[in-house]
Amino acid sequence: MRYMDSIIAGFGGQGVMLIGNLLAYAGMKDGLNVTYIPVYGPEMRGGTANCTVVLSGEDIGSPIIHRPKSLIAMNRPSLDKFQPRVVDGGIQIINSSLIDMELADTERLTCYGVPCNEIADELGNTRMANMVAIGAFVQATQIIPIEAVIDSLENVISPRYHKLIPANTEAIKAGAKHVS
Repeated sequence: MRYMDSIIAGFGGQGVMLIGNLLAYAGMKDGLNVTYIPVYGPEMRGGTANCTVVLSGEDIGSPIIHRPKSLIAMNRPSLDKFQPRVVDGGIQIINSSLIDMELADTERLTCYGVPCNEIADELGNTRMANMVAIGAFVQATQIIPIEAVIDSLENVISPRYHKLIPANTEAIKAGAKHVS
């Protein structure tokens, strides 16, 4: 049975909600059952913003995740808050541009340090660091094909920004390449 649940976390402005939404659309496109829950509230003001995504080949009993199988941590406060909750043997994508990899729990988890900001800078837009992270996540987990993510960009990017889809596609592919 295909199943993956994840917490995606970072600070406001890093596009955490966007890539959670993108992952959910891509899961639906690939025929999976999906839940997506953005977490809003006081955390958005200077702390961690996060969302949870569940992708499953079966019915999803609950969208609430206390012990996720995976984590995308875009900043250190997110790693500090959520890393202890990831199940033993889980997968972490860590934005090594902003997080010291010595903080990764490599004893318990499979950790991928991805310099998301640097890769996005090399591609010409630091704001695409989130797309680099989702590409790395999809490659590391193999839960859905990378093409499903790319094909879902038009569902989450506003039509007036569709001209940015090719650049976002390159960022996703660069993130995937980094962990392959």
